Order: sequence, then structure tokens, then C-alpha cells
Amino acid sequence: MGRVTGTIGPGLVGEVIVRVRGGAEHFLAHPASAADRIDTGTIVMVVEYLPPRTVYVAAAYDS
Repeated sequence: MGRVTGTIGPGLVGEVIVRVRGGAEHFLAHPASAADRIDTGTIVMVVEYLPPRTVYVAAAYDS
């Protein structure tokens, strides 16, 4: 689970902050579904991780 800190969407590489190892780290983020747009502040679930700092995410809750 994490929070969007930079808008994620088609053609955009966003950013999320995720709690890891007792701290918090930022990752570059892409939408899990190519057509999704996820705005800043949205709680997301990490669907896939690609080393070293990229994740694919989906909104954790329907809005």
C-alpha cells in the first residue's frame, strides 16, 4: 500500500510513497491498467514491482 505523490496516468510517469523497512521510500509509478488516471493523494496498492525503483499500482478503494 502507498500514497500517490505525483499524478499517474496514460503517458505519465507518476510517483508514490510506500512504507518499507520501517521508513518510507519513493518509487516511480505507472497505472496497472493503461487507461487509469490516479490523482495525487489517492491510496494505492502495488500490483507489480520492477527493480530498482518502479512499481505498477491500482487504486486501493473505489471512488
